[in-house]
Amino acid sequence: MLILASRSKARRAMLEAAGVMVEALAPNVDEDALKEGLKAEGVTARNLADALAEAKAVRLSSRIGPAMVLGGDQVLALEDGTMLDKPVDRDQARIQLQQLSGKKHKLFSAAVIAEQGTAIWRHVDIATLTVRSLSPEFIAAYVETEWENIRHCVGCYEIEGRGAQLFSDIKGSQFTIMGLPLLHLLDYLRIKGVMTS
Repeated sequence: MLILASRSKARRAMLEAAGVMVEALAPNVDEDALKEGLKAEGVTARNLADALAEAKAVRLSSRIGPAMVLGGDQVLALEDGTMLDKPVDRDQARIQLQQLSGKKHKLFSAAVIAEQGTAIWRHVDIATLTVRSLSPEFIAAYVETEWENIRHCVGCYEIEGRGAQLFSDIKGSQFTIMGLPLLHLLDYLRIKGVMTS
């Protein structure tokens, strides 16, 4: 049994669909405060995703004793290094989509496994996505229709849904885009004997 240090429905659904027995628990980490502190130190998008995933895994792992605890996080960075967060409202979603329009961005999806308060495995995967040029009318209609699905998504899209319409090119794993470097994680779970080879 793997413990997921997250209430993310997408990450849990990915794991369950892949045949991983998982229980999800809230890690009780103040992500916003941690994120702001790390950004103030000038951390890169890749290292920010890794640090947030580790904080979740280690925090929950130190509370619950002997179990494998998985922490995950995802950070979106524009070509100039600017990082975008989940939109707070529809207006911010429209602004972010305009920022992404006609440009490339990177998604850094991190996974960290901890046991008894110590990180024992980690992987950060990267996907590069090119957003086609989006008209203001398309953006407005898309946000209005999809708001409930995208409000908790960095980048304001779910690639597995209508968000696919946003892109002209994608390089990387769909699992990474959805928030978890799943193939690398499954490899590790097989090595640990949690899953059969």
